[in-house]
Amino acid sequence: MRKILLSKVCRKDAVDLIKANIESRSYHAPWTQPFITREGFDTWFDEQMSGANMGFVARDLDTGRIVGITHLSQIFMRGFQNAYLGYYGMIEFSGRGLMTEAVRLTVQAAFNDVGLHRLEANIQPGNMKSIALVRRLGFRNEGFSPRYLRIDGEWRDHERWALLRDES
Repeated sequence: MRKILLSKVCRKDAVDLIKANIESRSYHAPWTQPFITREGFDTWFDEQMSGANMGFVARDLDTGRIVGITHLSQIFMRGFQNAYLGYYGMIEFSGRGLMTEAVRLTVQAAFNDVGLHRLEANIQPGNMKSIALVRRLGFRNEGFSPRYLRIDGEWRDHERWALLRDES
């Protein structure tokens, strides 16, 4: 039985997302630094509407509060049919399995609606909750990328996790 509603992000999500990000700011550190202002939301939202990116909001069905966000970025079709998968949850819903459900639904949308062949999630090695989440969904570790992404002013190492459509 579903416990969340996953929908494409829209402008009316701004106030709720900003509030949830502010409330979860310490929970997100050092793994990510989500926006906490309207300007930050607008920049993020515009990126999600670019065609090469797709952002989703997961809401708790009982309360309507934001569980987390998921997104597909750098969607590439043709012979590659790949995208990068990103996600983060909110502290209020931590440990309930709701982000696993949100990411599972995002994976289904990527493979069934978008038509992708492959998804890649890049995760900092110390982020054990995120690694456990992708493992639950069948992603496999494909390697290690030193100083892969710049987060909070520092180049951070990442593990590459991937899932193919026929493996999901």
